[in-house]
Amino acid sequence: MLNIADTLHRWCREKRPFALATVVNVTGSAPLPVGTSLAVDEDGNAVGSISGGCVEGTVYELCQEVLLDQSPPRRAWFGYSDDDAFAVGLTCGGELDVLVQRINPATRPHLGAALAEIAGGRPAAVAQVVDGPDRLIGATLSVLGDSWIADATMAAGPTGQAVADRAAAQLRAGRTVLVSLGGDAGTCPDRLSVLVHVAATRPCMLIFGAVDFAAALSQAGRFLGYRVTVCDARPVFATAARFPHADEVVVDWPHRYLERTEVDGRTAVCVLTHDSKFDIPLLQLALDLPVGYVGAMGSRRTHDERLRLLREAGVAPDRLARLRSPIGLDLGARTPEETAISITAEIIAHANQGTGRSLTLGTGPIHRLGDQAVDERRAPQGPLLTP
Repeated sequence: MLNIADTLHRWCREKRPFALATVVNVTGSAPLPVGTSLAVDEDGNAVGSISGGCVEGTVYELCQEVLLDQSPPRRAWFGYSDDDAFAVGLTCGGELDVLVQRINPATRPHLGAALAEIAGGRPAAVAQVVDGPDRLIGATLSVLGDSWIADATMAAGPTGQAVADRAAAQLRAGRTVLVSLGGDAGTCPDRLSVLVHVAATRPCMLIFGAVDFAAALSQAGRFLGYRVTVCDARPVFATAARFPHADEVVVDWPHRYLERTEVDGRTAVCVLTHDSKFDIPLLQLALDLPVGYVGAMGSRRTHDERLRLLREAGVAPDRLARLRSPIGLDLGARTPEETAISITAEIIAHANQGTGRSLTLGTGPIHRLGDQAVDERRAPQGPLLTP
């Protein structure tokens, strides 16, 4: 849904009914993740994609049928077929489970409010029931700040509160995810599968060291959707003119800046100074914080000396194990731009538990499904990182 949030926001503002087709389950190497949507309005205008082109025509027709008939939500399954070259299916060999439903913005004002927040770059979550009792399939609930609003079918009773609690938790975590809940008479009597669409604030990339490599990395980080800060204690180097792609350039000692900065499990800390008077107090603090990634630049000799100083400073072995040093994947990078790709590649691999090996050398599915946690819009969410 969030891949087309801007258009859906406009349609809701205009109270224009539309059909929404959403990927609710994925098996194998499907082209797009859970939560991705395609929508069609009553004039036949379409926006979005759920398969990269493989099954769009059929899904478009389903959307038109649901709009015309005003029928209940329906599920459609698409898999791979090698029996007929012209059959509807996924050429990648994966499988998609799609929910198609009619949305009338006039009866779901909370959805328009959530989409307005998302379109404005503010955090919000929309929970969508994709499996459960017929009366609840397709029902939606929006979490805005500390409050929530739901469709009438879900607002009353404990079910709405249970869904809202889970959606709020996912909003805090910054994750779009398919969850199962219910079966408890006291909290949520109905067994449900709920797709929680989350638009969180951008994750932070904190780059310490106002060097040429930082300039390239700030550009790569911004491209990936991070809010990028470059920090250095030297005012002659830490200037906005040198780092036009950074959201913020700070003149301060790195560890002092980090002490007063809010971080979370999606924060990436990249230390490019390779100067022990800056590195050691900074890394000593960073390795003790709940950030997702900590990497430090330097040669093997610099790395060994850095580890020695950190041990002398009392950093525990389990904390030292979190340090990615020398920073980046072995891509043979030499230029600042190549090094930025090396660093961001390692961050992506770490976030998604990837190996960093060439796909040519592997077997099995390309995409890791995990618990169906996905990022629907790269820019506002960024990659999910775990400490």
